[in-house]
Amino acid sequence: MMNARTSLPTQILLSGALGIALLACGGDGDGSSSAGSGGSGAGTSAGVTSGSTGSSTPGTTTGSAGGDGTTTSGTGDSGTTTSGTGGSGTTTSGTGGSGTGGDPTGGAGTGGSDTGGGGTITCPSTALRAGDTNQTVMVGSRSRSYVLHVPPAYDGSKPVPLVLDFHGLGGSGPSQRSGSPYPAQTDPEGVIMAFPSGLNGPSGPAWNVGPCCVADTDDVAVAKAIVAQIQETACIDPKRIYAVGFSMGGGMSHYLACQAADVFAAVAPAAFDLLEENVGGCNPSRPISVITFRGTSDPIVPYAGGYSSVVPGMPITFLGAKKGFEAWADINGCTGSPSAENGDGCSTYSACQDGVEVTLCTKQGGSHEAGNARVGWPALKRHTLP
Repeated sequence: MMNARTSLPTQILLSGALGIALLACGGDGDGSSSAGSGGSGAGTSAGVTSGSTGSSTPGTTTGSAGGDGTTTSGTGDSGTTTSGTGGSGTTTSGTGGSGTGGDPTGGAGTGGSDTGGGGTITCPSTALRAGDTNQTVMVGSRSRSYVLHVPPAYDGSKPVPLVLDFHGLGGSGPSQRSGSPYPAQTDPEGVIMAFPSGLNGPSGPAWNVGPCCVADTDDVAVAKAIVAQIQETACIDPKRIYAVGFSMGGGMSHYLACQAADVFAAVAPAAFDLLEENVGGCNPSRPISVITFRGTSDPIVPYAGGYSSVVPGMPITFLGAKKGFEAWADINGCTGSPSAENGDGCSTYSACQDGVEVTLCTKQGGSHEAGNARVGWPALKRHTLP
């Protein structure tokens, strides 16, 4: 794989006041603000242990987090699992058949097994209840919060994908949960989602993407810790973990593609570019599929790219939609020319290393807005980790 650093022909200075006002929308489809109230809430989750990653036990544990997310409480049902027999909480892996996993008296048993492309995945014996819960995970000495979304279609009997959805500057996990277009597409398939909350920076809650937009936090480590914790309590296919995000959250998705391609199979950023400052250090551990959504009339992250000082003391330079598209094609060793735009405004480099794809979806007249999940989710789920 090669890296290409592309210079920008135009320097565009964004207005700090306008930028902060619009970037703080937190992920609504129309770019309007939906940041939830800041009141703290204590949530309970069935069989989910807050704090550092560890084995879950049946019962109810409490995880507190800021924001206005809805919490669901109650003890987890034992649920049914594929293959194997219950009893003392162990199962015999195999194909066919079904059995009740786990000890009904509360033993910390393992659930059914499902054989995927990379080996056997053992599902927890107790399926998470459907609903949204506020969760916390310890990363170093800090407690970080996220909203865990479990759709009604999830039954815990087979591995499902996991999608992390990152909010914009000034937003929160609960606000992104409210405004994200992805649950409507992923819920019918039983996909589990997580909506993390960033730490406060000079312009409000944000993500550390290198040169911007909050200091003294390793948000790549935070994303990985959230994934690991969810894998302890939900039946997640480790080859189908994805990152999406709006605005600053789109920037976090780009950054994870550069820094965590060993965990995330593909990413779908919206309303944010790969940064000029990050191109030289973007060396994914493997080729990774990227589908980017951009609007030609975005007043915050100009389609043509440029300089931004929206976050005081942390200036950045957006590559621009087209140059970012070309940069990702170069990083992924794509050859030939991209396809012509289809009816959704999407153009794709498909002749890339290891079968990955690089796609740019352009919305003519589009503003600073969330991506098209109707297009994004099918594109993401085509790709898995090798």
